[in-house]
Amino acid sequence: MRCYLEPTWEAGHAFAARQIDGCIVMLNLLRFRDVADYSATPALAPPKPISGAEAFHRYVEHTLPYLRKSGGDLLFLGSGGAFLIGPSEERWDMAMLVRQQSVESFFAFASHQAYLAGIVHRTAALEDSRLLPLSEVMPSTVVS
Repeated sequence: MRCYLEPTWEAGHAFAARQIDGCIVMLNLLRFRDVADYSATPALAPPKPISGAEAFHRYVEHTLPYLRKSGGDLLFLGSGGAFLIGPSEERWDMAMLVRQQSVESFFAFASHQAYLAGIVHRTAALEDSRLLPLSEVMPSTVVS
């Protein structure tokens, strides 16, 4: 089974090419490791092993100031589980909604060096993830 932890160049390019105008909301689906894996960055590993959920909590604490400084915010963070509609064998431990003012502010946030210094906690935490950029649809465009 393939895991997804980082966007590909092609996916990033396609996202930018959508030319979304205005706010975007990023839907994150997250599946945690039982034990966080800091093998790629042992200098940042905690003294004792921690769970993937605990490592992700460290990531969120590190990230929030940079997210808010860039004009974004955490809208929702909640426990997941099995789908009500969807594959019965698929589960996500957590769902997160993050709002950014624009695609440009998202890219500025996502490339900020101080933010990137803490992304190791996210990498250590996650077994798999999905990230879906959402743009608002006005009700008049849905019902015609």
